[in-house]
Amino acid sequence: MSTQFEIEDLHREPKRGALLHLNNASARETSLLTRFDRLIGSARLALFVQPSAALLLAFEQSDDYDGGHFLWFRGRFDRFLYVDRVIVAEAYRRHGIGRLLYAHLLERAGGLGHTRVVCEVNLDPPNPVSDRFHAALGFVEVGRATIENSAKTVRYLAANL
Repeated sequence: MSTQFEIEDLHREPKRGALLHLNNASARETSLLTRFDRLIGSARLALFVQPSAALLLAFEQSDDYDGGHFLWFRGRFDRFLYVDRVIVAEAYRRHGIGRLLYAHLLERAGGLGHTRVVCEVNLDPPNPVSDRFHAALGFVEVGRATIENSAKTVRYLAANL
């Protein structure tokens, strides 16, 4: 497998079925999507790596999005870029794609005038790989929430640019 990966704009990609499948295969860590095209249309950043190796969706505080975690941040911060989901296909993990996507995201966030990038990571069920990944990038906990009738607890994280 080549280690050369190129980030592309998902807004311009008409063939999204494989990426929706990638997302829904990781629903335990993220969430099941039924309105994929609408989310992409609303997202400030919609990125992917071919061949359906990874995707990332991020929203600015003023974007038309009603996700509960996004709204949690909107209620606490005036300006931010929220990472709704980043998913790397299992066959492509441990090849640096997550870091590549986040490097691109952080660069774009600064270019858009943001000083803060935010996200959430599962605490229960645990996601230690994501915890380590975000900590290495300078994300710190800014809150917690228990959701889905106490089936899931998330940590809200923020990184200052």
